[in-house]
Amino acid sequence: MTAESLLAFCALCLLLELTPGPNTFLVLRHSLHGARTGVVTALGSALGAMVWALAVAVGLAALLERSAQAYQVLKIAGGLYLVHLGVRTFLAHRRTSSPDAAPVRERATSLPGAFRAGLVSCVLNPKVGLFFLAVVPQFVPAGATVGATLLLGAFEAAVALTYLTVLAHVAARFVTWIRRPRVTRTLDRVSAAVLTAFGLGTIAGAR
Repeated sequence: MTAESLLAFCALCLLLELTPGPNTFLVLRHSLHGARTGVVTALGSALGAMVWALAVAVGLAALLERSAQAYQVLKIAGGLYLVHLGVRTFLAHRRTSSPDAAPVRERATSLPGAFRAGLVSCVLNPKVGLFFLAVVPQFVPAGATVGATLLLGAFEAAVALTYLTVLAHVAARFVTWIRRPRVTRTLDRVSAAVLTAFGLGTIAGAR
């Protein structure tokens, strides 16, 4: 692989990240509770990209290309997970007026929970898998080993992590304004609606 091809690949990865998706909204949502939580969500998403790279390298992801049923199952699973996140966000918002609202919100935005949300969302996103199936082989030299695919996966993960980390820090800088009760309520409602809409759209598209 030449430096020019790596730069071209990284540019495509950046375009993928700039397209709003579930991971973007997850990072923004968790960044409401500080840049650290948003960055941990980004780390989970980056690791999810590496999982896809490994799947492509060993040929597992090719099942998505050959089997419409396997693609459909993964898409429905990803959609259900996004709906779960959206509903949980909405329920957490509804509980903010109760005395035990703070502990519930804290558990929902713990670092392990944020990392898990980023990881699972990326792993259950078939569009990420199809990106690796369609784009990565074009940049892997003929006769290259599995390591070449994993290397490109590492570059994609690095681009995703860099972009989402910057996004998390930018969102966290506005945390004083965002944490105003009225703004927080609005953002909770919007994030719950967006995640649920992404999930329902994904499920509908799998039918």
